[in-house]
Amino acid sequence: MKIISWNCNMAFRKKYEKVVALKPDLLVIQECENGIKLQSHLESIDYNQLIWYGNNPNKGVAILSFNDLKIEINPNHNPEFEYIIPVDLYLGKRKINLFCIWAMPHKTVRAKRYVGQIWGAINYYEKDLNDDSILIGDFNSNAIWDEKKRVGNHTDVVNFLDKKNIKSIYHNNSGIKHGEEKDPTLFLLKNKEKPYHIDYCFLSNALFSKQTTIEIGKYKEWIKLSDHMPLIVNNVIL
Repeated sequence: MKIISWNCNMAFRKKYEKVVALKPDLLVIQECENGIKLQSHLESIDYNQLIWYGNNPNKGVAILSFNDLKIEINPNHNPEFEYIIPVDLYLGKRKINLFCIWAMPHKTVRAKRYVGQIWGAINYYEKDLNDDSILIGDFNSNAIWDEKKRVGNHTDVVNFLDKKNIKSIYHNNSGIKHGEEKDPTLFLLKNKEKPYHIDYCFLSNALFSKQTTIEIGKYKEWIKLSDHMPLIVNNVIL
């Protein structure tokens, strides 16, 4: 299975062709306009299902499945963790617990902003974090910011998931430590001099194989479309 996650920086309807050309089985798109705006523009592509979640019709999270994959939002979705969206992903009778992530500010509690939202969500959904789990998206987080006051920092999240045998593909495959990444996923305000690694795909060990890889889009190819580079995850075991 090929999964692509991309914060498209809005107006996905004008940009979708480039990412669809990579032939994903699953797309997770942050900062995406709602399904009503999208559907007429996507008529030319052969997707299976589209789920959109958000409060702003111009900026939410879209999940598109292709081929034989089916998706539905888990009924246990807790809106308190607004953009950490639990999705049941099916291939036939096979079910995967997919968490589509766009970490955002908390409306009232500053300590629960960004990675604090993820920390709360993984504790709330702990029973669903098992051998068939994927967490993917824009975490807006990195270990370099661990000192900031949060209810749980980036390293707390990494360690929590590690105890569940769920690891970041990028770090697992490269041997690079969190906070020492060499490949940016964000160029803040499209400035090449402000690179950060804040987008991730965490995968249960059981879904890894020797062929499981992750690619990060290149600046020259994607910067005109978004300040985020896409994550392209290949050969997830189903």
